[in-house]
Amino acid sequence: MIRTILKDLGINSEKVNVDWSPAKLTEYAVKAGEGVLTNTGSLMCKTGKYTGRSPQNRYIVDAPKAHENVNWNSPQNRPIDVETYERLYNNVAAYLSDREVFVVRAFAGADRAYARKVLVVCERASQALFISQLLVRPTKDELSNFGRPDITVFAAPGYSTSKEVDGVDGDAAVMLNFDTKGIIVAGTGYSGEIKKGVFTTMSYLLPVEDGVLSMHCSANVDPATGKTAVLFGLSGTGKTTLSADPNRRLIGDDEHGWSPRGIFNIEGGCYAKCIDLTREREPEIFDAIKFGCVTENLVLDPETSEPDYSDGSITENTRAGYPLTHIPSAVEPSVGETPSVILFLTADAYGVLPPISRLDRTEAMFHFLTGYTSKVAGTEVGIVEPQPTFSALFGEPFMPLDHMVYAYLLGEKIAKHNTRVYLVNTGWTGGPYGVGHRIALSHTRALVRAAMDGSLDYAGYRHDDVFDVDVPRECLGVPSDLLEPRKTWEDPEAYDEAAAKLAKLFKENFEKRYPGTSLEDLTTLKR
Repeated sequence: MIRTILKDLGINSEKVNVDWSPAKLTEYAVKAGEGVLTNTGSLMCKTGKYTGRSPQNRYIVDAPKAHENVNWNSPQNRPIDVETYERLYNNVAAYLSDREVFVVRAFAGADRAYARKVLVVCERASQALFISQLLVRPTKDELSNFGRPDITVFAAPGYSTSKEVDGVDGDAAVMLNFDTKGIIVAGTGYSGEIKKGVFTTMSYLLPVEDGVLSMHCSANVDPATGKTAVLFGLSGTGKTTLSADPNRRLIGDDEHGWSPRGIFNIEGGCYAKCIDLTREREPEIFDAIKFGCVTENLVLDPETSEPDYSDGSITENTRAGYPLTHIPSAVEPSVGETPSVILFLTADAYGVLPPISRLDRTEAMFHFLTGYTSKVAGTEVGIVEPQPTFSALFGEPFMPLDHMVYAYLLGEKIAKHNTRVYLVNTGWTGGPYGVGHRIALSHTRALVRAAMDGSLDYAGYRHDDVFDVDVPRECLGVPSDLLEPRKTWEDPEAYDEAAAKLAKLFKENFEKRYPGTSLEDLTTLKR
């Protein structure tokens, strides 16, 4: 059956390895020189030239159905014509046909009612290991009845693209064809492109075909009450770190769907940043980096093979991809009830946002559509220090539809379920980046836990007129001055100036991105 499916896809490799175990893939990868074992047993691979996502090399195919649905006004959604896609597709298929390939069958979606079957054809065993750990692993019965996939992925890091041969600029290309549900990742060894290609495709399919909200968020659950929380945020804002709380059970760290049945993880693993990782600060993530895990671009001690997590000389975007089963507190299956709490995480490089603020529905929709944060070093090519940015929906690159489609779905659910919403600043205080300091993780954890269990409401709130949000007066375990960022600055007038500047940027960004839309309109969004 697999041979027939691959032949239909244009893959005619003489040696096809299907659904190999993590042990077998790891053994092959080491022998082939794709990576080395660390002292904890993880497979460490260097990704080459590309150590992060490369937005300038990513395209969405302007096919008939996609043409009607994709938000082409977003600069993230770069169109490519069908002919160029087919040209690259055929070239990559021919390239893979001349090589030994590793095939992975998995699901995107822990809730099988909304899941899609995914077939990934990999040039490297290490990338097959990565994606087999990151997607949802089928049972034996599900594999025996897997049949034809809904989504197919070609991963060919050794194929270098060119204008003359493939019709695209540069030596790498990531192309998503929503009409055929095909994904090509060529010329880049950064495995995050495979993961995000699947997620972006799901972020198109779930709202369009199922009316389900796809979310760039982590999620966890209180084991005592069963209440679920979701945490939105771009890479580097703390989704993975804050969701891996030993006092709660982890549903997932990055990609979820919100259906009428509740929350479900689109993945079956985690892709955690490793820079400055310690067991003391993030014990669950630290201990998850063991055999079966794929780490990327770590610097190892030449004698002991111990990773130096503080060394970002290859990239600040060092990563670890591991299955959820490596987290002792993970929920199995990765589903949860309708969320009672939503947290928007932002790393504020201006250092003026309160560490946490309560939002009403209108404010929640405003900040969801605004998606303010600071891109952090290494997450994308060329980013070497935090840069203020606005990424709608806290994940605009992965949300190909009109922003209002996702905003309507979220706003509808907040209203229907009376979900509490908070804006959490995991960035700077005491001054901007370079002057102030990053808010301590211990303080952020205390605030997040208080928001999740409802105790944050006990002391009441003060209103911040500049940002039009409510700020808690007290929180156990958090210095009171930290809750009023103006008091953390040596020069209060400099704070006022910086806060006014950011508030103005919020307004200008919203008016530019959503012309003619008022805040009042957000409460009456129509699908």
